[in-house]
Amino acid sequence: MHALVLALTLLGADADARWPGFLGAGSGTVLPESIPSEWAPNKNIAWQVTTEGHGQSSPVVWGNVVVVSSVDGDMKQTNIVTAVELSSGKVLWVDKSDSSDPVKNSLYVSRAAPTPVADADGVVVYFESGDVRAYDWEGKVRWNRSLSGEFGKFKNKFGLSASPVQSATTVIILVDDEGPSYLISLKKSDGTTHWKVDRTSRVSWSSPALVPVQRQQYVVCSSAGSVDGYEVASGEKAFSYDEVGGNTAATPMPFGEGRFLVAASPGRDGGERVELSKQSNFAMQLELDQGKVTPKILWKTEEATPTFGSPMVYEGYAYWVNRVGVVYCFDVATGEKKYAERIKQSIWATPVGLGDRVYFFGKDGTTTVLAKGPEFKVLSENQLWDPEAIKPDPAKAAAEETPERRAAAANFAGRTQYGVAVTPGRLLIRTGEVLYCVAAENKQP
Repeated sequence: MHALVLALTLLGADADARWPGFLGAGSGTVLPESIPSEWAPNKNIAWQVTTEGHGQSSPVVWGNVVVVSSVDGDMKQTNIVTAVELSSGKVLWVDKSDSSDPVKNSLYVSRAAPTPVADADGVVVYFESGDVRAYDWEGKVRWNRSLSGEFGKFKNKFGLSASPVQSATTVIILVDDEGPSYLISLKKSDGTTHWKVDRTSRVSWSSPALVPVQRQQYVVCSSAGSVDGYEVASGEKAFSYDEVGGNTAATPMPFGEGRFLVAASPGRDGGERVELSKQSNFAMQLELDQGKVTPKILWKTEEATPTFGSPMVYEGYAYWVNRVGVVYCFDVATGEKKYAERIKQSIWATPVGLGDRVYFFGKDGTTTVLAKGPEFKVLSENQLWDPEAIKPDPAKAAAEETPERRAAAANFAGRTQYGVAVTPGRLLIRTGEVLYCVAAENKQP
């Protein structure tokens, strides 16, 4: 792509078109009124693009470029990165590379689950195979590494899904696995190791988050039995809290300086984990005194548990959604429950707040828009696609035909709303094979 064309493409329609990482960390400003609260297959869909392979990651946006990752092949042997023009849906470039750790492609193994990170220099994409590839905005590979090749193959039978986070100069990746477990910081300029910290082996799929405390930044990992914090600059462990269990999926969600939500679910194991997980949905505060970080519980809830989507905070209220689609709303300052009401579908993507609305992206394609605040009020329910027109997930054919597998297939098969990105005038929704752009008709910037 010519340099001038590239510059114009990156500028796009709005300089605030930035959604540079998982859950929008570092995103630009979006006027709430620019995003529709209603859509349907024939209404307010600006464009849709079918991408190669299958991907569970969220899109990232920088300027007028959207990037998604995917995998393809019966052994997930091909890693794919696709760049799309935000304003039009035109595919700008596609890069394919060989996986360094091929495994059977099925419903029960993560498929391009980690979300990339982006900045002005380009995008860094991490695959659950352990492959990390950095691109400039023309699609040229700047550097690549295989973490599984360097530090050992992953053993988690369901794959890895933790998305990286980024500082100004580094990208930080959490690998919590039955095999080698570690937190590693790579320099974005050349991919070399900035620091690496070994962790106790564990089974978890949760992503880390950056939490600021008095001008310091900490990488917080809520993962399978502990909540740990590390200094971004050095990797030195700053704190650890181990009175937690069942925290294997939800990302710690920051809300203000030193504060974040932790969420946990008992899963299918039962036993002691059930009781411990009931004590593991809470708001936490990090207090810094003379260089020492101390974690403090602000409040807990024994009712709310998460699904695959993490809880979030929007304008003074915290929201959890459980596995059957019950939304729990709490006053984030006190932990007082305001309501517990069921929406149409459970969620995989974390909700998003805009203006006077909170968007809950139902796993099977129906997004429920609720009024923000302490009263439960449904503003709209929006189906993104026609369910009758969707073909079965091709990986379903690889599933083991046992009663347990068939039951699981009912939850994992079919098209799923996996992740979203929000930019001025546009809401991007990612499914396994399709990227949708929701925009008000005739009102796009």
